[in-house]
Amino acid sequence: MYISQLSLTSFRSYAQADVHLVPGINVLVGPNGVGKTNIVESIGYLANLASHRVSNDAPLLNFGAERALIRGTLHRGNQQTQLEVEITSGKINRARINRANPVRAREILGMVRTVLFAPEDLALIKGDPSNRRRFLDELLVTLRPVEAGTKNDYERIVKQRNALLKSIRGKSKPTTSQENTLQAWDLQLAACGARLIRGRLNVLSLLRPYMQAAYADLADGAKEASAVYRSSLEGEVDDASLPARDLETLGQEEIQELLLTAIEANRSRELDRGISLFGPHRDDLVLTLGTAPAKGYASHGETWSFALSLRLAAYRVFGDDDPRPGSGPILILDDVFAELDATRRNRLAHIVAGAEQVLVTAAVVEDVPEALKGHFFQVSPGQVVDA
Repeated sequence: MYISQLSLTSFRSYAQADVHLVPGINVLVGPNGVGKTNIVESIGYLANLASHRVSNDAPLLNFGAERALIRGTLHRGNQQTQLEVEITSGKINRARINRANPVRAREILGMVRTVLFAPEDLALIKGDPSNRRRFLDELLVTLRPVEAGTKNDYERIVKQRNALLKSIRGKSKPTTSQENTLQAWDLQLAACGARLIRGRLNVLSLLRPYMQAAYADLADGAKEASAVYRSSLEGEVDDASLPARDLETLGQEEIQELLLTAIEANRSRELDRGISLFGPHRDDLVLTLGTAPAKGYASHGETWSFALSLRLAAYRVFGDDDPRPGSGPILILDDVFAELDATRRNRLAHIVAGAEQVLVTAAVVEDVPEALKGHFFQVSPGQVVDA
């Protein structure tokens, strides 16, 4: 797939920008800080309804603007679709498909598929668990957009349940009404949490072989990369403890029962702390190189290779999910080549060069490998010019 026409209104540093992208390789060149990343960020937002740089939408609006618009013409196989997302400060975002009436923004999830490589990817290896949970959840939602509802429902349940736990905290005993309400939230958390965990595990099973192969290609196979899902159940509950790797053999209902057992067995701990101690919001993806954890032990080069291998694995998974011609994801390489040594730079370039559309950002042309020198755009403050 590819985006041919991209239009931004009041998005980030652009009051208005219209960019005519081409299939194949698009290279955006300009000094740091002029808005190159803003362009590729907007395409990522069409795909995920989220930015890879910030956790909320407020910074995406041009200073002083009440709303921002992202419009894109998507080509997927023989189909052409006009997409529009309206980002509104303090309100629910809306979307349009082929200029029809506005719908909820999440209705367009899964239509655009992107795989983005960026310096922020180092947080996948070095950062806290929330980065790795977000990585799995974004892949899950892109592959199965209906799971966006599961994720949103789960976040709502945890928020409401935590509020109840905090209101009970410090009291000698919950009231009957509070106890009944808490049990209702227990059931909802276990059911929705099990569905989200099972979805993450399914994604991980698809990712793992491609991740291992990609790391071996990028790093000459010096160490084997591996990834294991670590559940909050592991090490937290004496009676319901379960090795993380065994979760992958269990179905959704079995995981649901384990969560419910853990919650019920640790009621006093949750009441003492005023938070939900079990569920996918406390899980992690444990990444290792050889026998050592990647976090804290991997070198800078190994960290980059591992992060790139995760993104390359996502690219392969999307390709397997929809193998029809013209349906592969858009690849975005945002200012990554300046961070890589020559060997990794060239290997990555040759791996991704054959994608239907690649967007590359760089401060100077010399940072772009020969294999990725395609259609150039010169970026200056508030302006993108076809070069």
